[in-house]
Amino acid sequence: MQEIVPSSLIQALDKQKYHFVGRHSAVKRCRWLYETLIHGRPCYKQKFYGIKTHQCLQMTPTLFYCTQQCLFCWKAQSGDLQIAWDELKLPRWDSPEEIVEGSIKAQLKILSGYKGNPKANRQKFKEALTPKHAAISLTGEPTLYSQIGELIQTFHKKGFTTFLVSNGTIPSALARLSEEPTQLYISVCAPNKKTFKDLCRPQIPNAWERLRETLEFLPSFKCPCVIRITSVRNLNMKDVDEYAKLIRKANPAYVETKSYMHVGFSRLRLGFKSMPSHQEIREFAEQIAIEIGYNIIDESQESRVVLLSRLKNPIRFGSV
Repeated sequence: MQEIVPSSLIQALDKQKYHFVGRHSAVKRCRWLYETLIHGRPCYKQKFYGIKTHQCLQMTPTLFYCTQQCLFCWKAQSGDLQIAWDELKLPRWDSPEEIVEGSIKAQLKILSGYKGNPKANRQKFKEALTPKHAAISLTGEPTLYSQIGELIQTFHKKGFTTFLVSNGTIPSALARLSEEPTQLYISVCAPNKKTFKDLCRPQIPNAWERLRETLEFLPSFKCPCVIRITSVRNLNMKDVDEYAKLIRKANPAYVETKSYMHVGFSRLRLGFKSMPSHQEIREFAEQIAIEIGYNIIDESQESRVVLLSRLKNPIRFGSV
């Protein structure tokens, strides 16, 4: 791995508790894994979709690689900490089987720290040792990984459900998926090309047009699709009518309006005041709901996220 990116970056990520898998993948403990094991507080994905937080594995197959440098992203970007590398110079890829096996081993290593913790819920800890869900969303753009469909399929063969989060700038990769995820998220964090350029800072040509192409064929997916708007105060919580046009094009099962969180490397690019309150997120969601004819069907104040849908109740993928 040190041959791919600077060793100083590896050291920085190691301090942030990334567990490296092979040459380009990683697993990281989600804050909500700790919260559910110690305090009984699950992630909003459990509340919305039935995914058990303590059995969720948060990973990425593209730790160092992305087509964008979003201001709000918590991942390390080239230039952060005065460390530079080419985020589009792709490596020789590890196989899906290597990544899945390595990710499960990394998750078990993370969980080992709770074995002797008297505050950990013993039943949840026991169940957590058999992860059942993969959130392919940690950092980077996962569709850069050439075998992303096969990775999803490998997780599914092991009894996992999968959520794939993409910025939608590689429509060809999504169009040729050999297997769809259990649920697909597309990040639409700007209502127009100018805001997109300023906030998402694309590193590839025609990124905005590529995202729009993804939105156009999103209705062809059989799995539920989600448009996620990571909302940043004073930057992209505006032009609701333009957001509405993009959302209507995609016709997703859900829209999530979620607050930017002032964590990770994003703190080098945005201030604490860029993080909206839940009330601001709620008001923004209400404006979008009116424009697109969706309803607010759930929300989580702790995560500052609101769920919109035409459905009365979200599809639940696990029992809780």
